[in-house]
Amino acid sequence: MSSPQQALQLQAARVVFIGAGPGEADLITVRGSRLLALAQVVLFDALADAALQGLAPQAMWVDVGKRGFSGKPGSDFNGQTRINQLLVEHALAVGAAHGDQGLVVRLKGGDPSLFGRLEEELHALRAAGIASEVVPGVTSALAAAATTQRPLTRRGTGRSVSFTTAMTRTGELQCGMGPGQRADTEVFYMAGRQLDPLQKGLLDAGWPADTAVSVVSRAGWPDMRHTVHTVGSLDQASDTHAGRPTLVIVGAGATALPDEPLTHLPICGDAGAHP
Repeated sequence: MSSPQQALQLQAARVVFIGAGPGEADLITVRGSRLLALAQVVLFDALADAALQGLAPQAMWVDVGKRGFSGKPGSDFNGQTRINQLLVEHALAVGAAHGDQGLVVRLKGGDPSLFGRLEEELHALRAAGIASEVVPGVTSALAAAATTQRPLTRRGTGRSVSFTTAMTRTGELQCGMGPGQRADTEVFYMAGRQLDPLQKGLLDAGWPADTAVSVVSRAGWPDMRHTVHTVGSLDQASDTHAGRPTLVIVGAGATALPDEPLTHLPICGDAGAHP
C-alpha cells in the first residue's frame, strides 16, 4: 500500500527549474529550451526575456517576478512564500490533468543556483513530495565578461573569483575578506543602488583605491552599458547605470587586455622572478 506522500508524488507534475540565461532569449541552453517547450505551466522571473514565451506558446505563463526591496505598493507582491505556494499548486493541478506527462517550469533569469532563491523552492517541493530537476543557465557575470572581453580569470594574476550580492534586506555589504585573503576578482550582483556603500566597503576591506573596476548593466542585452572606474571612483558610475540591473567587477577580471599577449610567467626560482 502506497504512502500519502507517494500518492501525492504520482498525482503531481514534475517541476523543472531552468536558467533562462542573462539576457536575450537565445542565451538559454539547448536543454533548457527543449524542456521549456514541453511545459504546461511556466512560472517566470522579471528578468527572463519575453521572447522565450514563443518556445512554449501552449503553456500558461505566470509572472512571479520580484521587483526588489523598493517598499513601493505591490513591489513585493510576488514574495517567496507566494511563489512556493504557486509551485506546489500548479504542480498538483497539472499532474491531475496530464498525469506523468505533466511538466511545470520555473524559469529563472541567469542561473537558478546563483542568487535565485532556489533553496527555498526546492524545500517547498520536497516537503510536498514533488519531484524536481534543475537545468543550469549562464549567469550574468559570464555575459558581462564576454561582452566586455575582460576575462574573470587571468593567467598568473586572477586565479580566484567570488560572487557576492550587493542587495540585502539589511543593506549590509560583505566586501572581500581583508587584505591577502580576498578573491583576485570579486563580482557584485544587484549593485545598482549600492555603488556608494560598495565603494566604502571595498576600501574598508583593503582594496587599494586605484584597483580597476568594471561596471556593466543589463549584461546580455543589446542596450548593455559598460563603464570603467577604480575603487576610488566607483560612485561616479551611478548616473550611467541608474535604474538598471547592474554588476560590479573588481580586481583582475576588471582590467583591460594587455597590449601584448602573455608568453611567459616567471615562477619561483626563475631568473628575475619577483617574490
